[in-house]
Amino acid sequence: MQIIHVDSLEDTRLHAYINLTEVQLRNRLEPDEGIFIAESPKVIDRALAADREPLSFLVEEAWLEGMRSTFELVDARWGMNIPVFVASEALLKQLTGYRLHRGAMCAMRRWELPSVSDICAHARRVAVMENIVDFTNVGALMRSAAALGVDAVLATPSCLDPLYRRAIRVSMGTVFQVPWTRIGGDNRKNWPNPSIEELKDLDFTTVAMALTDDSISMQELSARIHSAPEDPQHIEKVALIFGTEGDGLSRYTLAATDLTVKIPMSHGVDSLNVAASSAVAFYATM
Repeated sequence: MQIIHVDSLEDTRLHAYINLTEVQLRNRLEPDEGIFIAESPKVIDRALAADREPLSFLVEEAWLEGMRSTFELVDARWGMNIPVFVASEALLKQLTGYRLHRGAMCAMRRWELPSVSDICAHARRVAVMENIVDFTNVGALMRSAAALGVDAVLATPSCLDPLYRRAIRVSMGTVFQVPWTRIGGDNRKNWPNPSIEELKDLDFTTVAMALTDDSISMQELSARIHSAPEDPQHIEKVALIFGTEGDGLSRYTLAATDLTVKIPMSHGVDSLNVAASSAVAFYATM
């Protein structure tokens, strides 16, 4: 590694950490130089374990020694010329607006996302995020998907990028462990159809998570998934579709899916947010 001490946020070598918005990191520099930012040693290590390529590090001086094993791994895999910019705690706090969690960030190269058919080739249970734009919910859903064994996550064209810095942080780096891709690419006209039809062509039963008059219960869905294969209502492969904060799933999505499923509520509570409802659904369908 090249250890480089910096004492000013005006240093042009810190451009990716300071001057580019999330959209610019993703779009302006794509396809050949797209970047995302991973924050904290644990998240960085999970990204490296998934073979994501580091471009540079920005590390609080006090954490430099604690990351020695990470730097040794990077040297062995990607060579010894990757820069490690070292700054004081006060300087990094100016950059982030808060004390940087465990004192490290890493600029990493984006990768080409796989096709839906490739990512679903051996999947039996996938989650679809429809137009979810809150980074906390995206990150929490990814973390629950990893913890509860979901095979893949699909993000619709209008969904927040799972590689936004705060979404990565909330996911605790599980965004690098759960296979995911865009469904419908970046074209909003591809969702809900023909994308839902693509899932059906891959033999998935498409399930809209919503409170409607014809919704079946989560218990009923679980029973169908765990029923004998010869049962006429047996579900072999399921795609669980979760809607955006506030509005939920679009009426077009509800019309296009095979089933609508609800989580029973008590005490007058009308719904759970998507972070909570996805965790319940993932556990119930294990």
